[in-house]
Amino acid sequence: MRLAELEVDTVPVWLGFVEKPKNSRLLLREAFPSKAGGVPAWLDPVNLPTGKSCLCDMCGEPLQFLLQVYAPISEKESAFHRTLYVFMCLSMTCLLRDQHEQWKRGPQVPSRSVKVFRCQLPLTNAFYSSKAQKDGSARPFGSGAPLCAWCGTWKGNKLCSNCKTARYCSEKHQVLHWRANHKVKCQQLSVSSKSSDGGCIDDASSNEILTAASKALWPEFEIINEHEDNFSFSETDENSDSLVSRQQMDETADSLMDSFEGDDDRQSWATFQQHLANAPEQVLRYSRDEGATPLWPTSSGRPSKADIPKCSSCGGTMKFELQILPQLLYYFGVNNDANSLDWATTVVYTCADSCEGNPSYKEEFVWVQLTSQSSTDA
Repeated sequence: MRLAELEVDTVPVWLGFVEKPKNSRLLLREAFPSKAGGVPAWLDPVNLPTGKSCLCDMCGEPLQFLLQVYAPISEKESAFHRTLYVFMCLSMTCLLRDQHEQWKRGPQVPSRSVKVFRCQLPLTNAFYSSKAQKDGSARPFGSGAPLCAWCGTWKGNKLCSNCKTARYCSEKHQVLHWRANHKVKCQQLSVSSKSSDGGCIDDASSNEILTAASKALWPEFEIINEHEDNFSFSETDENSDSLVSRQQMDETADSLMDSFEGDDDRQSWATFQQHLANAPEQVLRYSRDEGATPLWPTSSGRPSKADIPKCSSCGGTMKFELQILPQLLYYFGVNNDANSLDWATTVVYTCADSCEGNPSYKEEFVWVQLTSQSSTDA
């Protein structure tokens, strides 16, 4: 499966669609899910990214989980389980600044508001049974690292000094949780933790701590993969159960077309829309095949080979693996106004060898293309 260049006929790829989860257990880490929104299902539940890796390099705020894709490599023993995680700052201002930073080739490391991490494990590992269950999941070993009580995403290294129960990834999330509901519940949790054996927290208390997180996150969806060959290039059935109407997408496409000034961008956008017309609800396009390339919405703002850095872990070549489409924002309920988060496409490049070793979560490279930009802006 290969993504086609804009001037080449369509070649089939894997498409990703979001669905409301029918069974929440299918989104747990032991089910090795592909999912969007909510909290990440960490493949390695212990050795999570920490420090500045979790933060927007522009504003210093904790990044929000966008999506994860389960992408094992069958021919590579160390990548029997393999997942890519995408995180993004909620500020459009930071994303605009990110556009200048992503053109940097060194020696200065660019500051980013969008980050991608790759984690992989062999079949025999410390976190899951090597024997699959009937539903394809694996029995998990251990409970993993404690997570932030507000976002439920990052490792909770900061402990509430009063209840000694709630943990946080940052001071800001501790303040937000306090204002939301922890101020009232803190004393109750303090008594509960002191009365339990060894100061341990039961499952009910843990769930209570994390209830605030759901209000701060994007809605959670399961990502379903379909081969592009399964769709015909025809108009979408208006009576389908799509969460986003065809009319909404057409109106957005028309408004974006009006914003383009150059003929090259208009032609690229028309080709982009033609490729998406067979399945307009797709939020993801994926391929690891040799020669696979992204489907670029505009001709301006596309990286050259020289703009794609070497793997930061092994120094090897990086290759295109997946791209995220702006349709995902509609499912998340993001408003379509000047200050809202928006992009034309978000493209992920990963180590071609899917290198091994520490750290457990290796940062990969992401290129974000906005609806109107030029390499001269760098």
